[in-house]
Amino acid sequence: MCKPPPRPASYDKKIALVLQGGGALGSYHAGVYEALSTSQYLPDWVAGISIGAINAAIIAGNGPEQRVERLRAFWEGITAPSALWPILTSGMAGDNRRASSLHAIMFGQPGFFAPRPPTHLFGVTPTSFYDTSALKGTLERLVDFDRINAREIRFSVAAVNVRTGNFAYFDNAEMDIRPEHVMASAALPPGFPAVEIDGESYWDGGLVSNTPLQYVLESIPRRSRLTFQVDLFQARGRQPTDLEEVSEREKDIRYSSRTRAATDMLRTTHDVRHNINGLWDQLPEEIRNTPEAKFLYEFGCVTTMDIVELVYRPPDPQGCSKDYEFSRTTMRARWAQGLSDARTTLNASPWLAPMPPEVGARTFDVLDQSAPTRSSPAASDATPVSDVTRERARRRKWRSANKPVVLGLSRIPRP
Repeated sequence: MCKPPPRPASYDKKIALVLQGGGALGSYHAGVYEALSTSQYLPDWVAGISIGAINAAIIAGNGPEQRVERLRAFWEGITAPSALWPILTSGMAGDNRRASSLHAIMFGQPGFFAPRPPTHLFGVTPTSFYDTSALKGTLERLVDFDRINAREIRFSVAAVNVRTGNFAYFDNAEMDIRPEHVMASAALPPGFPAVEIDGESYWDGGLVSNTPLQYVLESIPRRSRLTFQVDLFQARGRQPTDLEEVSEREKDIRYSSRTRAATDMLRTTHDVRHNINGLWDQLPEEIRNTPEAKFLYEFGCVTTMDIVELVYRPPDPQGCSKDYEFSRTTMRARWAQGLSDARTTLNASPWLAPMPPEVGARTFDVLDQSAPTRSSPAASDATPVSDVTRERARRRKWRSANKPVVLGLSRIPRP
């Protein structure tokens, strides 16, 4: 089996793992993490939304040697066969998937969610179809929240405030994390109920954005970072031939388009930041001293970003109910594909190729057959210099000839 190229000391970027929402598709996340867990790219920051938040909590809430085992315990547990539903062995994969989806609708999934009793018959109006109290017990059993709050690695999940409609991040760099924060990020209505935190109710963060990439890349102070973004819905697909394939294709486009738009915007924005920084040294003194130049300077940045896209692309259509199709067979197949895709990507390691000086951010999708092939990376052996050192040098040089400028839109703090 091929081995990844060694990571040179000069490639000193921080490592982030960003996990998208997608329900039952999330076992693909677990396979990706299994590959990363034995690589030279162990994340120092894990962020997730919806099922990505649950997987992220299991990763951040366990020691490195336990994470894959705990992920497996979660996925094996919630896909356990039910005594109320026979295990089908039909030769038709589509029939088995439909039966599994129907099981989830009728009975829920163990350790995750269960149908609500008909409380409306007794005058109590429900606000969700399912109850998720079992998920809290599962999280408390599989996640050490004291470890998350000890901040060994950074952990962030996103949810939406039901009352205001505002996006909210729960970040262990800023607060203590509880099971409720993870559950809020995975509370997709109307299936799952809102989760109350400090007097406010929250729903699934995927209602606003299905990826926490922007939060990770724009966090201040910025650091040069290699981010593995794991997407569960593919952008490209074949022409649908029936209504079920139409529904599946619509769902793929709906979720993948928002992720692609956010990724493209962030790449362009960071290229602009990077080029503002490069342009500054070429400006004559009289232009540097103008209010416009000083304003732009505040948006410059010395960091560079590599974004590796790992996208779940099943070989065959899986139906519009694929994100709540929790059969164990399918779960294991998705896990295996995530493991294989991540290993293939690590073996290629295209991010080790030298970054052009005018580029602030790059994206890589090794498994996208429509993308142009990339040559083998040539790693540099230069002595690494930290982003903080470069940014402080940039600021000192500027201050030596300019008075401090205070701008309401400043995003980079004074060192």
